[in-house]
Amino acid sequence: MKILDQPEDITPQPGSAISYAGLIEKIEILRSTLRWSSKLERPEIEKLLKQASSLRDEVMQLSHKERFVQAATAEPKRVDQTPGARRQGLLERSFIFEGTFGDNPKLLEALEIAEKAAPTDLPVLIDGESGTGKELMAKVIHANGLRADKPYISVNCGAIPDNLLESELFGHKKGAFTGASNDRKGKFESAHTGTIFLDEIGELPLSGQVKLLRVLEAHEIQRVGSDEPIGVDTRIVAATNRNLRKSCEEGRFREDLFYRLSVIHLTLPPLRERRDEIALLLAYFGDEAAATLKRRPVRMSPRLRDFLKNYDYPGNIRELRNVVYRIACLAADMADIEHLPLDIRPKSAGMVAMNDAQVSVGIGGATSLSEAKRTASDEAERAFLERGLIEVGGTVAELARRFEMNRSHVQMLLKKHGLHSKDFRQRDKEG
Repeated sequence: MKILDQPEDITPQPGSAISYAGLIEKIEILRSTLRWSSKLERPEIEKLLKQASSLRDEVMQLSHKERFVQAATAEPKRVDQTPGARRQGLLERSFIFEGTFGDNPKLLEALEIAEKAAPTDLPVLIDGESGTGKELMAKVIHANGLRADKPYISVNCGAIPDNLLESELFGHKKGAFTGASNDRKGKFESAHTGTIFLDEIGELPLSGQVKLLRVLEAHEIQRVGSDEPIGVDTRIVAATNRNLRKSCEEGRFREDLFYRLSVIHLTLPPLRERRDEIALLLAYFGDEAAATLKRRPVRMSPRLRDFLKNYDYPGNIRELRNVVYRIACLAADMADIEHLPLDIRPKSAGMVAMNDAQVSVGIGGATSLSEAKRTASDEAERAFLERGLIEVGGTVAELARRFEMNRSHVQMLLKKHGLHSKDFRQRDKEG
């Protein structure tokens, strides 16, 4: 019995009336019919279902391959091609955007590279500042690839303690160490036939880098406590906010691993260089926050909207999302400047004048415009931290709470400017 009453070669030809979507639909109908067939024995039904599933996967791959060929053989971009035309070209090729917005040329370039890389199994390295959407880009690559219907596993390499890293990535055998009460699959086994996203790859210790290099070279892993190699077929996408080339020069990242991971290299621009996205993201996250909080979307005053459109967002898309969620939670029907976090809220005219006086001293010694900008920024940041320390009596935890920042990040900023919280505690006591 043949599965389909079609010729042996079912590949849709250019101009064929049989589309990929139509063919997949016929296969799905056939699979449903077979499941409830009363005229066939169960083994024969299972065999035919397996053949139908295999055929469906083959057609899905052919569809992806055709899109890949279209992207790879597309005519080179003309100089006068607008960003809107480039995005429209991606849409016409059925590209899956996974929520990426905007027509920024750098972002579109990254998306076009992702489109060509997605149907391959080549490793991809994505870099960019924290919060620029690196994991979203990894999902774009997965969704547009041949493994789209297979597992997608995300791992934050910076969040795993060194002593648990090998077990987390590669699994362990029962009794391999204290607490290993059962055999456990690692992330690579869970991502078999699919994609594994290794976020913050620059935080991976050198011992873990050696193990990862083996996976890339031999396509196999070993569970902790076992000598048996296990083959894994996993597409690797990694991301970092570090300069890995510099890390290689400093001996903190293996050069051979860097070149293995960066066969395809994407760089995501910061949000301050993609301002056309801000209005879209404000609307998107506003609706998302309203749905999460089960309330109507909050309206923003003109001055708040103007501020949000022009703010630099050092935390990029992640910071914008957090600000929108905060506004949605704190505001009633209309949100205004007072609903912003204190550390980004526009300062009063008097406060601005005071900061200007402090900063002008440092600017006077600058020898270039870029140096003057850097000096002004650093001096303003230091003045802001000093004022905060005075207000909280040198308590770093309270300062972090007021700034709505991670305590370790506040301590890093204090160290950068040579500020010691104990000096402000002593000053408070003396007062």
